[in-house]
Amino acid sequence: MDYVSTRGKVKEIGFMDAVLMGLADDGGLIIPKHIPQVTTETLGKWQQLSYSELALEVFSLFIQDEIPRNDLKELVDNSYSTFRDPAVTPLHKLNDELYVLELFHGPTFAFKDVALQFLGNLYGYISRKTDSIIHILGATSGDTGASAIEGVRGKEGIRICILHPHQKVSKVQELQMTTVDDANVLNLAVEGTFDDCQRIIKELFADVDFKHRYHLRAINSINIARILAQTVYYFYAYLQLSKENKTDKLNFSVPTGNFGDIFAGYLARKMGLPIHKLILATNENNILERFVREGVYEPGAFRGTYSPSMDIQVASNFERYLFYLYGEDGQAVSTIMQQFKDTGRVVIPADKLQLVQADFVGYSVENEESLDTIRTYYDKYNYLLDPHTACGVAAADKITADNEVTVALSTAHPAKFDESIQLRSIEQVFPQQIQALFNKPQFQTVVGGTNNEIQDQLEKFF
Repeated sequence: MDYVSTRGKVKEIGFMDAVLMGLADDGGLIIPKHIPQVTTETLGKWQQLSYSELALEVFSLFIQDEIPRNDLKELVDNSYSTFRDPAVTPLHKLNDELYVLELFHGPTFAFKDVALQFLGNLYGYISRKTDSIIHILGATSGDTGASAIEGVRGKEGIRICILHPHQKVSKVQELQMTTVDDANVLNLAVEGTFDDCQRIIKELFADVDFKHRYHLRAINSINIARILAQTVYYFYAYLQLSKENKTDKLNFSVPTGNFGDIFAGYLARKMGLPIHKLILATNENNILERFVREGVYEPGAFRGTYSPSMDIQVASNFERYLFYLYGEDGQAVSTIMQQFKDTGRVVIPADKLQLVQADFVGYSVENEESLDTIRTYYDKYNYLLDPHTACGVAAADKITADNEVTVALSTAHPAKFDESIQLRSIEQVFPQQIQALFNKPQFQTVVGGTNNEIQDQLEKFF
């Protein structure tokens, strides 16, 4: 399987080189040159597979023979053996029309573990096989940081630096990152927003000399391995519901800020998974919902919400979707992204907007609406949603039509956002692993939001 850049100016590379490159050297994002197709017959054969067995089959389509199958199986098995539920991503039925896909059973209680346990092990494998130096640089709006650190902490030959917006993540998210005292981990608390952190990361990776000098590797969803890993649970949910004959009109409602999780669903559908509607659920930072509704991609005023991991105005995976929206035309994508850089705005023509609205249905969830949804579902089903999942459930309630079934992706354990949940007078018992964090010392460095300040920290660390 060959991989190319969304901007068309990087020669074709293999899977492992694509993982190591992270952000393409021309500033674009890496995507597979061809999307493998999955037939109805294949889906039937996959129906009885465990999650790890299914992941092996999906990964094999994109990796082919570059990693021997036995090695890939070991990577997959090791990655998902760390999950607390044997199903890895179990489905929880709330009613006949709504299921919750619980993606939070990994080590850090967040959906990011599904991809980052695998990517951490994959980086270790590539480092050993190629004798490569792995210096990971990432930004987080909350969950990616802890999941990435957990995936590589203590691993020989790997160092990781994570940027997070200072005092703009939940307390549990902060503790999960900053209580780690391993020598190969550096936490930088950036004075600014997640968009500032993400911009710094993309600009440092775009500095090809700096990137190569310090052997920088990406752990954010700009890394294609993250997206491929996330496609698996769409297939898994579909296959579980196919056993109940509930897949005739099956929707997925996806809380999203960076467009990675829902792009994985879009990729699964392009592979042949018969998804009826992809419901794009945002919070009040609704640049993506406005794009689906109006065809205008333009950051608005930043809003701090009860779902902070979605407090994002510039979605890094949006460019991957543009590539397919514009018929895999790298030059067109380059022109659009340059226009966005110059003007801060992208407007697509009416014919393209029709295609967008065929691909996605958008819904923006107001701050209080997310908390009301948590309260309603707790009272009605004795089931506690975190505020991000509540956005997905609220969107599902609005969009799901008669004779449709929706799977809402549950992206985090509610214990990670207790500050928000307490606002609806709900008390919860923390898992022991989370409760223990409050008694640990923290290790982080607060820095300004400039490239130079981050570069100085990286040069000392790497």
